[in-house]
Amino acid sequence: MTPVDNPALALWMVVVLPLWVAAGFLDWCCHRRTAIERTGGVRESSFHLAMFAQMGGAALMGLLLEPTVAVLAIFALLIATHELTVWLELRFVVGRRAVAPFEQMVHSFLEVLPVAGLLLLALASAASGGGVDGGEGGLRWRRHPLPGSYLAALIGAVLLLNVGPLLEELWRCVRHRRAGTGP
Repeated sequence: MTPVDNPALALWMVVVLPLWVAAGFLDWCCHRRTAIERTGGVRESSFHLAMFAQMGGAALMGLLLEPTVAVLAIFALLIATHELTVWLELRFVVGRRAVAPFEQMVHSFLEVLPVAGLLLLALASAASGGGVDGGEGGLRWRRHPLPGSYLAALIGAVLLLNVGPLLEELWRCVRHRRAGTGP
């Protein structure tokens, strides 16, 4: 299954994943603007890292593995754990800092894009072989790996726009905690 042969896979690659990366960066911009280092601090930043790990794991599976029933089930489980983490984070954040309407809209994208990705991967798999597995289950590498240049560009964007900013956020929160100016 290649993106050229499969419109659902192409949509996941060129629409959902780039929007997901952009939404993650915009969310960090919102956190920086509201100075979470002085409000939610290390604990809120840790929630953000956990949510990134949950959804990053799901995205990596979708990029590197055949979307079998097992992969899609794990992806769905990661979405569910992400939603639980979102709920726990919101319980912590509400009352500590203002979450403006723009940030709430960004959060909407961060919650719906993984579901869209899961559905597109399931559709892509079904379209390529007569069922989600084509009769084969388990975890296995993609038979037709996604282009290396695409993977390199996407991973580069994630490192630059998501991982780097999240680590900067944690560093900022730790620094303020040590200075006594943050929780």
